[in-house]
Amino acid sequence: MNKYYEYQKIDLDNITYKTEELLELANNRYKITIQVANRAKRRKYEDVDIIDNSINKPIIRAILEMVDEITEPEIISD
Repeated sequence: MNKYYEYQKIDLDNITYKTEELLELANNRYKITIQVANRAKRRKYEDVDIIDNSINKPIIRAILEMVDEITEPEIISD
């Protein structure tokens, strides 16, 4: 395998776990899905220079950020 490819490789199991965690913590699955989509859309237009690799996809970043915000509220309060 190409070293560049391995560097770009992300942990899909972790992303799946974080997505499931977000959906379990949400009171309303539909509402949280819309919030994730809106955040990803905003991120896409704010960061026009997003590198085209899997970890920088706006939807993945939105999911990971939202899970961290919910599970670790002290991040936001600082």
